[in-house]
Amino acid sequence: MQPIFPLPPFLQPLSQNPWTYLVFGVIGFFFGYVLELSGFGSSKKLAAQFYFKDLTVLKVMFTAIVTAMTLLFLSSAIGILDFNLVYVPETHLWPGIVGGLIMGVGFIIGGFCPGTSLVSASTLKIDGIVFVLGAVVGVWAFGETVDPYWEWWNSSGYYGRLTLMDVFHLPTGVVVLLVVLMALFMFWGGEQLERIFGGRDLAQEPRLRYAGAGGLVVLALAVLLLGQPDAADKWAQIAPQKEAALAERQVQIAPGELLASMADDNLNMILLDVRAEADYNLFHIYGARNAPLQDIHTLTPELLREPAANTVYVVIGNDETAATEAWKRLNAESVSNVYILEGGVNNWLKTFAAEEPDITPTPAADDQLAYTFQAALGERYAAANPNAHEYKLEYTPKIKLQRKRSPSGGGCG
Repeated sequence: MQPIFPLPPFLQPLSQNPWTYLVFGVIGFFFGYVLELSGFGSSKKLAAQFYFKDLTVLKVMFTAIVTAMTLLFLSSAIGILDFNLVYVPETHLWPGIVGGLIMGVGFIIGGFCPGTSLVSASTLKIDGIVFVLGAVVGVWAFGETVDPYWEWWNSSGYYGRLTLMDVFHLPTGVVVLLVVLMALFMFWGGEQLERIFGGRDLAQEPRLRYAGAGGLVVLALAVLLLGQPDAADKWAQIAPQKEAALAERQVQIAPGELLASMADDNLNMILLDVRAEADYNLFHIYGARNAPLQDIHTLTPELLREPAANTVYVVIGNDETAATEAWKRLNAESVSNVYILEGGVNNWLKTFAAEEPDITPTPAADDQLAYTFQAALGERYAAANPNAHEYKLEYTPKIKLQRKRSPSGGGCG
């Protein structure tokens, strides 16, 4: 479905709207206040969950998780939030398992997780203060000892930006509904454990919790029925602004600028050749990756994971037809710093292949190679990797790096 709302101004980057800091402060304050109000500043209450006597922690935390999940994807479904701009921590499976075990043992021994220890410390509870100091020492110790296992910590079981939708190959709405139903089953099971081990009288529990459960299911069903916007829907939302950039030639970079940028050590240039494999095999610019237009969407998760603020993507076609379509699709998926090679490979060859006898100009239709080649040598032609110092080409610089989103903090309350 087509998005119907623009992005609210208060969700713009901090550099554009410093008042966002105030929003974060208010959210943080009330988050801590709710934790204290729920009794999470007491290690006794938190430890009781491990004896199945009081599972408030599980119920509160999972309620927050499934509520946030449902509202997030509902916001995406109606077009007021772009999920691609939501930072999803990369999955490092084995380090995550080890870290989870360490944190779990610490939770059992100390009775706190990092967030709840801060809540306890803020109310001057001695055990909370000691736990916070221990966490600080642990962070310091990790930083001082991580070098010997740095490669394992960063590479072992790395899956990148992974979601349940990727793992199970299911639509977002189906996953949301299943997670909500799973959470409600856990809540019911938790209450039964509290009744058995904690002697809790469930008849005294508020009936309002059933209304909350029903509301969650209704919202999850709405996510399922509405679905998530596809690339065409997202492009329709940003088209007025982006079409103007295309028309004004703000994103089409000249071969000279591309050559100079490839030689610039301060830039991480990623060249995406969107032509058919046959054309790519005949000739392609040095270092370019074959990413046929019909498959460009499969690269989006990988491109979104690229953290470097100096990364520039250049899409390359035979001319600009297919490259422009690829540029639209990548922009629709919120990939930043994407440019088009002006005139495509044909213009590149016109600029750099004049002295190559094995490359001959020939008439061609739109979006077709306007050259013939003696052999399919790919990037082994001299014109594929010209020496930037041998060419003094005039061009208007177009590349302007945009700030990429930054990873946000995470963890339990």
